[in-house]
Amino acid sequence: MDTPRIGQRNTRQRAAVIEVLGKLTAFASAQDIHASLITDGQKVGLTTVYRTLQQLNNQGMVDTLQDDSGEMLYRSCSTEHHHHHLVCTGCRRTVEIDGGPVESWAARVSREHGFVLTGHTADVFGLCPDCVARQQHAD
Repeated sequence: MDTPRIGQRNTRQRAAVIEVLGKLTAFASAQDIHASLITDGQKVGLTTVYRTLQQLNNQGMVDTLQDDSGEMLYRSCSTEHHHHHLVCTGCRRTVEIDGGPVESWAARVSREHGFVLTGHTADVFGLCPDCVARQQHAD
C-alpha cells in the first residue's frame, strides 16, 4: 500500500498515515489516526491526515465505514477484491468477509427492478468474542 499512485507524492506525512493504517485491526477515525501519529512522535497536522485519508479512499486503498454518529472511519484494505466487513460495535475490530449470497441477491434484486448493478455495500455488525466476554463479566 505504500506506493503512491500517479499524481501522488510520497511525503513523510503520507507514509506515516499509511504506516498507522497498516497496523490497525479495526476501523479508526481520522482523529484516532492523528492521535496515534502524535503519540509516535510524528508531526502531522489533522488536516493533512484528513486529506491523506481522502486521497487513499479515492484511490481505493482504504475501506471506509460510517459509524452511528455519522463519523467516517478508515481501515487499510487487505485485499483489492470486492469484500464486506464484520464489525464489532464494541471495539471496532473488523474482519474482511466474502459476500457469499449477498452478491447473487444484489444482482437478482437489481435485475428484478430493471437496474444495472454498479456496486453495493453490505457490512455486518455485532460484538466480537472479546467484547461479549467483557459484557458478560460486567453483568
